[in-house]
Amino acid sequence: MDFTWQDGERTIRFGRGSAAGSRDLLGEGYALLTTPRAEPMAPDVVERAGSVHHVGSGLVDELSADLLAAGVEGDLVVALGGGRVIDTAKAIAGATGRRAGAIPTTLSAAEMTKVHRTPKGHADAKPIRPAIVVNDPILCASQPEADLAASAANSLAHAVEATVTTMSSPVPTLAAREAQRLIDAAYLVEGEPPAAAQRDQLALASLLSGYAIDAAWYGLHHVLSQTLVRVGGAGHGPANAAMLPHTIGALERRNPGRVDPDGGLAQLAHRLARIAGADGIRGIGVPEDRLDACAEAAAQRAELDFTAPRAEQAELRALYAAAW
Repeated sequence: MDFTWQDGERTIRFGRGSAAGSRDLLGEGYALLTTPRAEPMAPDVVERAGSVHHVGSGLVDELSADLLAAGVEGDLVVALGGGRVIDTAKAIAGATGRRAGAIPTTLSAAEMTKVHRTPKGHADAKPIRPAIVVNDPILCASQPEADLAASAANSLAHAVEATVTTMSSPVPTLAAREAQRLIDAAYLVEGEPPAAAQRDQLALASLLSGYAIDAAWYGLHHVLSQTLVRVGGAGHGPANAAMLPHTIGALERRNPGRVDPDGGLAQLAHRLARIAGADGIRGIGVPEDRLDACAEAAAQRAELDFTAPRAEQAELRALYAAAW
């Protein structure tokens, strides 16, 4: 499936080969943010860049502040990489009044959202969405099997949570339901890794789930997962994979019959967690003695209000314990 979607102020192109054919959207001379893994995947994009900056590991607020201090030139800041790279590009563009573009190499869906940290020391920076999104499934679903499953769990979490926040609405919910279906279809055969066609399904699911969560915002699940990353030191995809089998139940209890009435999504989430090597928090590097601190930090997050009724610290700690 190939398409170009004009969604308000942003242009979204989806399809195999779309990265190589993105000159008409991106032009030349842009600042390119990428990683050593992603850079060789799109040589045409790299060649047209005015400057290339590698984004290392770390937190987006610190990474973007460091890159701003080092100087990132160009009216357009393009990210070629995963969620951390894309969020860093958004942070830089939002702090400087520039546009951002994104070519994802994971299923993070960061290219579809305005959710990101702002650069440290730039209190007036604005959260933005990329004005140009180029989703080439060859790149977007390019991760090795375990990493892909963790990223797919993150995508599934977007698609689950977007249907039941206090800001959910019909069109994003339709997109989220289709994303759920596509992810389930991609992992339909137990023990068989996704082939090229299934990876294309995962790339489209990522785009749709990102659209949905951007419109509906996020709540309980993402607060728990993001806190495991920031306070517990877990990786982003594995944190989502470890928590989702348990947060699906918490969301279904709040919305009987609307989230997972037959248990199929929870089974899919468990399958993704096993493939990702994230079948429990203990397996993703978070020590048990950090869970109290994670629950305390998560309880302070304002985004919990988007899941009604708001979870208290005791429930958050119990969900961490269940996922341990």
